[in-house]
Amino acid sequence: MTESVYQYDHIDTGFKQNLHTSSTASPLTNFLYALKSSEAKRQYPARLKKFFDFIGIKVDSGTDLVSKEELRRQSIIFLETALKNENWALSSILMFIEYLKSKQQKGEITAGTIKNYYRSIKLFCEMNDLDLRWKKIRVGLPKSRDSANDRAPTVDEVRKLIDYPDRRIKVIVAIMISSGIRLGAWDYLRWKNVTPILDEKRDVIAAKLIVYSGEPEEYFAFITSEAYNLLKDWMDFRKSYGENITSESWLMRDIWQTTNLAYGAKWGLATMPKKLQSVAIKRIIDRALRIQGIRSNLERGQKRHEFKALHGFRKFFKTRAEQIMKPINVEILMGHSIGMSVDSYYRPTEKEILDDYLKSVNLLTLNLDEAVLAKQIQKLEKDNKNSEYIIQGRLKERDEQVEILKDQFSSMKKIIDQLVNGLSQSKDQTQVNSVVKSLFDSGLFQAQP
Repeated sequence: MTESVYQYDHIDTGFKQNLHTSSTASPLTNFLYALKSSEAKRQYPARLKKFFDFIGIKVDSGTDLVSKEELRRQSIIFLETALKNENWALSSILMFIEYLKSKQQKGEITAGTIKNYYRSIKLFCEMNDLDLRWKKIRVGLPKSRDSANDRAPTVDEVRKLIDYPDRRIKVIVAIMISSGIRLGAWDYLRWKNVTPILDEKRDVIAAKLIVYSGEPEEYFAFITSEAYNLLKDWMDFRKSYGENITSESWLMRDIWQTTNLAYGAKWGLATMPKKLQSVAIKRIIDRALRIQGIRSNLERGQKRHEFKALHGFRKFFKTRAEQIMKPINVEILMGHSIGMSVDSYYRPTEKEILDDYLKSVNLLTLNLDEAVLAKQIQKLEKDNKNSEYIIQGRLKERDEQVEILKDQFSSMKKIIDQLVNGLSQSKDQTQVNSVVKSLFDSGLFQAQP
């Protein structure tokens, strides 16, 4: 780190003074231009700034200086110095990688995290025509897993998640698990990008999605009829509150006030929709996972949860669809490249992929109606069991009362037999009348009028 600070201290004073007045596009602008997804735009600049901070590039930051402006100035200083001295740039990157590797050895970060920092720095340099010896840097990178050691969420976990009281979650989850789209795809999805597919009876059997519409990465995917019906209900719900639903309407929007209460949170108007960004979708899913008790805070020493919040839905789609579909068709529907040679020769029609997809629909459907029915059946069974306990209790009480009556009857019968025997042997009418009177007075018999 000493070398980096020393080199920075020798940057031309005149150049540093011109940082405030330069009107040319900054290197940061070129770097940000290459970032497409919202996650990349969030993570790549943050990684780049950590690199600049580590090698000692500091700028005068007044109270009005925001972090993005600070990063812009750091990027100018780094690029200007690196163009004059590539060896300094190379050694700075190598020292930063060594620092990250030491953190990896302590278990603080993973090898995959180091590779992500490397990618951020490399992209910045390439977008600003700084050609360094990347092979020399790459050879020292620790090996990382090609895929994370996590699992897909189970059907029960997904069903529990969508019980969260935000009607948007049910739509988001159903679409993602049945199509395998990435989180960033939500930044592009409009109502016009969804086309229902009907059978000969005019019933919806699936729907086609145009993912990343208008972008070079554009591709098509499918969703189940269950997911489409949930989406259609969501759009109709919005329309019922006055939103003008058109082909340009975003699939996901902000929530709005559905009552006339004059107090409480000031939500947006139903008639003035605002697109729900992918970062907001991630936030509400994360919140729902915790509130529903599906995900808790990581214990000390743990680095990741059993399954990723949003990417887990993509893994859900892949693992279940590949049980039935051709793996190569699954890759196509996920927007993956299947290799240059395969891309050139394997060209299935959309109908062929759809027919293959329809085979896996049962595995990609949550059967929410059946789940609701199952809950109702469970409730009825519980209620019936409770009723059965009540009935059994009352029958037991009746049996006990019958036994008591039997005992009473047996006792009375003995008394009567004794009295009858005594009367039959007595010739005194007065005594007989006295005995009969005592029987009626005892309550064992009621005199008839």
